[in-house]
Amino acid sequence: MNNKTNKKLLWQLPFLALLIIGSIFIIKQQRSTPYQHNEGQVFGTFYHITYQSEQDLQKEIEAELKKVDNSLSTFNKQSVISKVNNNEPTNLDELFIEVFDKAKAISKETNGAFDITVAPLVNLWGFGFKQGKEPSKQKIDSLKQLVGYEKVSLIGKGIKKTDKRIMLDCSAIAKGYGSDMVARLFRKYDIKNFMIEIGGEIVASGNSESRVPWKIGVNKPVEDSINMNTEIQTVLNVTNKAMATSGNYRNFYYKGGKRFAHTIDPKTGYPVQHSLLSATVLTTDCATADAYATAFMVMGIEEAKKVLESHKELMAYFIYADNQGKLQVWYSPELEKKIVQ
Repeated sequence: MNNKTNKKLLWQLPFLALLIIGSIFIIKQQRSTPYQHNEGQVFGTFYHITYQSEQDLQKEIEAELKKVDNSLSTFNKQSVISKVNNNEPTNLDELFIEVFDKAKAISKETNGAFDITVAPLVNLWGFGFKQGKEPSKQKIDSLKQLVGYEKVSLIGKGIKKTDKRIMLDCSAIAKGYGSDMVARLFRKYDIKNFMIEIGGEIVASGNSESRVPWKIGVNKPVEDSINMNTEIQTVLNVTNKAMATSGNYRNFYYKGGKRFAHTIDPKTGYPVQHSLLSATVLTTDCATADAYATAFMVMGIEEAKKVLESHKELMAYFIYADNQGKLQVWYSPELEKKIVQ
């Protein structure tokens, strides 16, 4: 019996040796493959992308981002969403349909805190296409009649509105979706190590050039409308996750001694005013993280916690001001193991 076992082991040794040699070869090959670095402008912001590949795929990356721009950018007058907003005949593309369906689902889950029909109010407050004065209550109330995710629906390959004046705005989900599109491109090329960042919305996979998991900093919420302050509040291990952050500490303006944030509450029609300063969300895709981060900034920390209770696929890191104005943090218990510092 022992002789048979020994013979069997001896017969298996060459295959085991080949397996070890093959594994060593693959590891060496992976380590010798360079990391590419691409950056540029898109969606009115900047992108920074790092990935391990023999090929420089910037042209392919920009082609994917162009698809998103042609579908979802309100600043592109020929985009699908612009034609929908102008009530022009258009066939919706797959990108628009995917994002619209996701946006509607998240709107329902957040009871309208996330709402892609908020565009008229955003524009009224001066954060959209044109600058504006502080609007009157009468004007806000009139435009609120055009806001509500339940007032638009997908019929075949077209959008049905309850009022032709309703406008869609995907700015709170499009950057995240753009990061997802690039991640899909990389997976198609079998690229396993990458980090995609578009305007702060991130998808990370595998390891960095340092052969360690990707670590991403969350900015400390300091009033900084020109985006010069980069003080870090914490660092998170974001490998194999998507991450998005929304905050009111950078995008704001002062008028008449009042501070107005860029996040508009679709229900009240006014910029939000509560203690939550920054909401970071981690999940499996960046479009979802992007949308929920915006929703949480509208809802405030207590309502956001309730949503997190019923959505275990989401992890969040909140920075808020206490009654004395001091910065405090709250994060999902599952996120603790991802906090690096």
